[in-house]
Amino acid sequence: MTTAALGGPCPPPMPERTPKALREAISQHAPQLLGDFDAHWKRAVADTYDIAPVPAFMARWWGEYAIARDPLLEERVHRLEDDARDATDSDRAKALLEEAGHIRRAARQTEPGR
Repeated sequence: MTTAALGGPCPPPMPERTPKALREAISQHAPQLLGDFDAHWKRAVADTYDIAPVPAFMARWWGEYAIARDPLLEERVHRLEDDARDATDSDRAKALLEEAGHIRRAARQTEPGR
């Protein structure tokens, strides 16, 4: 779900599904993620000279960016997670985390250009 689906402005489109294109999109539209993105890339790929972690890296950051580029969606996910943290009823906390998880999984499925 995006801000456009919630009646707000459209977020920027998703980039090509490459680390370089994703980094550029993050730097332009979600710079608050850039430090963690770069640190994770350095730790998981650059310092190890191992490209095996790239698919998992891309899956994680693709979803993070898909949410962060849409302020209303990002706010909703964080609110769900915060409410789950503060919930005193475990069933309520579980339901809130499941909803946040559903949004995160859907975000990872966003296609380039969407």
